[in-house]
Amino acid sequence: MSNDKSSNVVWHHGDVSRDDRRAVTGQSGCTVWLTGLPSSGKSTLAFAVEKLLTDRGQVAYVLDGDNVRHGLCGNLGFSADDRAENIRRIGEVARLFADAGVIVLCSFVSPYRADRADVRTMHDAIDLPFLEVYINTPVDICEQRDPKGLYKKARAGDIKGFTGVDDPYEAPDAPELEVDAANQSVAANAERVVRLLSERGIIAAS
Repeated sequence: MSNDKSSNVVWHHGDVSRDDRRAVTGQSGCTVWLTGLPSSGKSTLAFAVEKLLTDRGQVAYVLDGDNVRHGLCGNLGFSADDRAENIRRIGEVARLFADAGVIVLCSFVSPYRADRADVRTMHDAIDLPFLEVYINTPVDICEQRDPKGLYKKARAGDIKGFTGVDDPYEAPDAPELEVDAANQSVAANAERVVRLLSERGIIAAS
């Protein structure tokens, strides 16, 4: 998408640093990007992690794939270009949240490696942590779950370009964490994500 409309703007720097924010919140901001097939368990895990962190007194917020399409990305469809723009917008929002000191939990299929790499790059550019978490759930398990009936519609030809049926999912090559949502409990996997945040110095060890 063209940036012509933004070519004459200048970034204004404030007087509050990330260290200042960390002194207030006791944590560093970061983006945790949960990716996986539709119905793999991304949103369930994201909200479980948010609850764990909040119970610990940490500031966390979930950006969920369906939720953002009610507003921020409500004008986008599911073509490759629209998917890329969807992820770009979320990446920019996540970066702002993380810069503000929030632990952002992004739950998106985000099927293409290049799109996820672009979000990582935009975080790297301003030295913000980006942690990719791959929810590795086999497609047959996802189809058995299928709470919205989308796989069934895709198999019937009612939905075109559906990830895992007639559109590819490109699994991460080197995620910071890979979880097995088919054989491990949500609680156990949420603890693993929180442990990763502790190991990376985002939050203090419990």
